[in-house]
Amino acid sequence: MEYSKKETLAKLNAMCKNNLLETLEIEFTDVTEDTVIARMPVTTKVHQPDGILHGGASVALAESVGSAGAYIFLGKDAQIRGIEIAANHVKSIRDGYVYAKAKILHKGRTTQLWHIPIVNEDDQLISLVKLTTLTLRT
Repeated sequence: MEYSKKETLAKLNAMCKNNLLETLEIEFTDVTEDTVIARMPVTTKVHQPDGILHGGASVALAESVGSAGAYIFLGKDAQIRGIEIAANHVKSIRDGYVYAKAKILHKGRTTQLWHIPIVNEDDQLISLVKLTTLTLRT
């Protein structure tokens, strides 16, 4: 990585201001050589009407963490776009935090494929997401 872990996390969390990531209270918590991890609180802000985590909020978390990974690992001179996303929601959650860990499976110059499990605080699988990102060179 070009920056230290602390600097990278600070840059990622600074990008969360005044956009959907701030609204969902997404916070980047860890970066390794091939993964990015973020968490999101499960509160009424991200509930379905019946009081469980909305699948759309999970997908927004996954796309955010995968896109952040593409930005970090593929150079800061690019714009990253999610071009396809698929999610399987396997367990409900009403409160606490969910954690998304994006790991790159294919690191192409133009497209990237990400594997993103979303788990609860007990490391139980909540959703499994596959994301394809597109890198647009500026």
